[in-house]
Amino acid sequence: MVAQPSGKSIAKPQTEYEDPTIKYPYEDDEPLAETGFQHEPLTYAVAALKAYFGDRDDVYAQGDMFVYYRMDDPASVVAPDVFVVIGALGNHKRNSWFTWREGNIAPAFVMEIASESARRWDASGKRDIYAQIGVTEYRRFDPTGECFEPPLIGERLVNGEYHPIPVVCETSEVSLQAERAARETAERRVRELEAQLLRQQHDDSS
Repeated sequence: MVAQPSGKSIAKPQTEYEDPTIKYPYEDDEPLAETGFQHEPLTYAVAALKAYFGDRDDVYAQGDMFVYYRMDDPASVVAPDVFVVIGALGNHKRNSWFTWREGNIAPAFVMEIASESARRWDASGKRDIYAQIGVTEYRRFDPTGECFEPPLIGERLVNGEYHPIPVVCETSEVSLQAERAARETAERRVRELEAQLLRQQHDDSS
């Protein structure tokens, strides 16, 4: 799935109420993945994350889905190959993710599976959008080793900019490393939210 907006729409002022006449497509007639090299790690990562977080209603894991990040602007959309949302309003099925309908929450973790047609977009315009909407951890995985080196690249958002995460692993272990990174990112975010809740409860009781 390929969604390539300009990214300029991020700066548009957001209206207070959603326009019910605006339609948001949830399919683009693109294949799930270009080849089996992309399809297998994508489906494995999504299935593993769903299983791992299956008992948490506040964690939503999905892949190859549109993420709309600005109300009333269907062009403000990206389509992560794999993503995890922390603090979700339930882990039920959705056709698309709409940040403004979900408490203004964007994915905490995103992983893109590299392909020849999308690798430049994944590393530039799409990456910039992820930074602007607050994706905490961004990873790119090249299952063939033909698009970039090393085959797994990780970045963490610090003060609005991505900084490299050291990754050392063999190509055969990259899918496991990426799935493990998603779990660790999600668990870290859950702990942060729990600590914030405890602080709020303490302040309320004071």
